[in-house]
Amino acid sequence: MCRHDMPFGAQRLDDGRWRFRLWAPAARRVELQLSPPGGGPSLPMRPETDGWFALATAAAPGTPYAYRIDGDLVVPDPASRAQLDDVQGPSLLVDPAAFAWEDGHWRGRPWEEAAIYELHTGSFSPEGTFAGVTARLDHLAGLGVTALELMPVADFPGARDWGYDGALPFAPDRRYGTPDDLKRLVQEAHRRGLMVFLDVVYNHFGPVGNYLSHYAPAFFTDRHHTPWGAAINFDGPGSRTVRAFFIHNALYWLEEFHMDGLRLDAVHTIRDDSDPDIVEELGAAVARRFPHRHVHLMLEDNRNSAHYLVAKGSRRLYAAQWNDDFHHALHVILTGETGGYYGDFADDPHGLLARCLAEGFAFQGDWSAYQGRTRGEPSAALPVTAFVGFLQNHDQVGNRACGERLATLATPQALRAATALLLLAPAPPLLFMGQEWGSRRPFPFFCDLGPELAPQVREGRLREFARFADFADAAGRARIPDPSDPATFRSARLDWRESEQETQRAWLALHRELLALRRRELVPRLAGVTGEGAAAARFGTGGVAARWHLADGMVLVAVANLDAAPTAAPRLPAGRPLYATPGALGSERLLPPWAAAFFLCAPRDAGLDLDGTALFGRGRP
Repeated sequence: MCRHDMPFGAQRLDDGRWRFRLWAPAARRVELQLSPPGGGPSLPMRPETDGWFALATAAAPGTPYAYRIDGDLVVPDPASRAQLDDVQGPSLLVDPAAFAWEDGHWRGRPWEEAAIYELHTGSFSPEGTFAGVTARLDHLAGLGVTALELMPVADFPGARDWGYDGALPFAPDRRYGTPDDLKRLVQEAHRRGLMVFLDVVYNHFGPVGNYLSHYAPAFFTDRHHTPWGAAINFDGPGSRTVRAFFIHNALYWLEEFHMDGLRLDAVHTIRDDSDPDIVEELGAAVARRFPHRHVHLMLEDNRNSAHYLVAKGSRRLYAAQWNDDFHHALHVILTGETGGYYGDFADDPHGLLARCLAEGFAFQGDWSAYQGRTRGEPSAALPVTAFVGFLQNHDQVGNRACGERLATLATPQALRAATALLLLAPAPPLLFMGQEWGSRRPFPFFCDLGPELAPQVREGRLREFARFADFADAAGRARIPDPSDPATFRSARLDWRESEQETQRAWLALHRELLALRRRELVPRLAGVTGEGAAAARFGTGGVAARWHLADGMVLVAVANLDAAPTAAPRLPAGRPLYATPGALGSERLLPPWAAAFFLCAPRDAGLDLDGTALFGRGRP
């Protein structure tokens, strides 16, 4: 039986009854409504200490239920495992033991094997469901990735959403399928050797469908503020219950759904002055619960907070962080764009990229003109596998005004060199759905928050981009898709027929080749690898070279010209060439435009003849 026991929500007891428990410290009385509206009894719940209300009663799985607060407000269960329809309606009783798991042999995969594929359930397939993802698992396994990362699936308002407006964090959204459909997706992924990671949001609730402030206002605090208003209360009176809610949510997905890991969204917006803070406490709770499974936690944190990635005892609580710096440096190199946060990378993108390759973060306490403060913590001592690299993800595509893909912004030659660097560097790579065939479909921001909020969302989106030159006038802003327009969502849906075109088949073959090379040559050498000996340098106008000591004593060397003009090359290493873009090895002293080459070397053969324009890392190239 795979049931996560928790102190709130509806849980089936051993005698067949159901125990209902709600934390409502601001309520005078709470009633349980079975089969609302008007279809069943309204049962008074027993007050307990510290604001809890509880009741045990008979009911059948699948029965709708809700809570009536003080005889007036009817709300769903905040720990609902499923909803009858949308976030504002009744919850459904779900018996987790009813699903017949068949993956008892599965213990996950070591982190060094991670090659991640991020997808949005609603737009990945024509069906827009968990079943639609399941039907395409063979494509992903054949591609060579080893992990799916699902954008948030917690129940959100309306028919379409990125998932970051979730209101009920324990309930998979009904539009994607039932909880069993999601479990079936995970089980089928495991059959194919694929891990499944889930993106979770612990920094805010969506603006529609969350009623906690009415009966449990201690869930929030005015002591801290976030981009969404009052912060979730992780460090004030009542915060123990709030912290438990989210820690149990993490354990729930990992235990009840057999997820292999979680990505915590935007932890830089979690406000918590406790020691340990909620991020650390949650990581420790996961480590204690799953000592014999490979369970991996990832962070998104634009502060570059390296301390979360430092090992605690025998293991790191967080396996890795999404490395925005790696993306930003490469994006500036590939596109020439320097607006917004790309401005921090405009002066020396190649040097900052070299620092990322050797040390993880480019900004390690350095001044950020964009943020108006110093940013980051020292990261050179961390393992090179503690940083997830990417050229695209939902944020970096979808937070653009029109959601353009990199395939429409960079030349094929430039994109090929960057793809080789992404997939053959030691850092775990992440692909965004459709990237493997060079999809040109946009992925704009979309949501369905209802007619009252739609104008605010649209106007807020227009204001956000009005400061950019391309959208300074009305004509430019008119090109920005309306997030609430169903056509915006339809434009984001992958077109699988696109992958059958000749050019797209070539991109797909390249990704399969590089991922197979990674699996064969690099992965066996990454277990236990550290940052010791990693080094990188920039050379010439657009040259970058890097070296990493691998766990078996061999050295991986990368040399790339990330520029549209040829550049003088360093003396290339004497080791075995693993991969080279066309023409990269044609001259001993000249690298053509957008060239990249990788070598596997014995330490004595790994030297590079560089002028030391910029050296990074704890070794010397």
